[in-house]
Amino acid sequence: MTKTLLVRRHSGVTRLTHWINVLALTLLLMSGLQIFNAHPALYWGVKSHFDRPWLAISAAERAGRPVGVTEVGDARFETTGVLGWSGRPGAQGPRGFPAWATAPSWRDLATGRRWHFFFAWVFVTNGFVYLASGLIGGHIRRDLWPTRAQLSPRNLWHEIVTHAQLKFPKGEGARSYNVLQKLSYLVVALVLLPLMIATGLTMSPGIDAAAPWLLDLFGGRQSARSIHFLCAGLIVLFVVVHLVMVVVSGLWNNIRSMITGRYAIEVEGDNA
Repeated sequence: MTKTLLVRRHSGVTRLTHWINVLALTLLLMSGLQIFNAHPALYWGVKSHFDRPWLAISAAERAGRPVGVTEVGDARFETTGVLGWSGRPGAQGPRGFPAWATAPSWRDLATGRRWHFFFAWVFVTNGFVYLASGLIGGHIRRDLWPTRAQLSPRNLWHEIVTHAQLKFPKGEGARSYNVLQKLSYLVVALVLLPLMIATGLTMSPGIDAAAPWLLDLFGGRQSARSIHFLCAGLIVLFVVVHLVMVVVSGLWNNIRSMITGRYAIEVEGDNA
């Protein structure tokens, strides 16, 4: 006979910093797209070579009608209604990302920059609180750092196969994160987010004056802007996959654990 047991999974600090991160990253992304819309093209190197962007979103005309066009290298895609040309019926116009994806929704570069910088500080401060709490309380070492056994090729392949089959651990196995969760969280926390912060600082002329080595490190301001954009895209991909996993592995159970800290597992009666 099995019983449902509520186990402690997330501390109060983890839950609080998680939801602050949700708010901060959402507004960072949306305000970042507002800033990007001021010049919706990306380059590599020190300067903007306007005739050679590796990514460009623009409006064009085809068969007498305006269309949105996205170019990635030599590839060219029509993206009308989403990228390049979008808006409400009767009020459409040229725009990199659509109004619903930017903060604020109207065209306002100055406000977008203020929002971006404000939530960047919220995010960084929140991250330091989480990191300090995780190191002091042992959360990072105990819950997020993969063990040698988890990193074995056999176990890694097993986790990949079972996740692809949408099979998730039950009972005692559900008490802790699996190796794919741990590795994805660590890549985001230790690689993507630090890169986002460093490249964001590199795009600031004031920071460059104080630390010119940042420009050398990333190969110029335009390269830093491109890396910043790519990291943002990878973080969005991580969030999408994370949300899908939350839904398919038990929506309410996962949400409850991040609100109350308690996660429900099924155990044999004698072990409850």
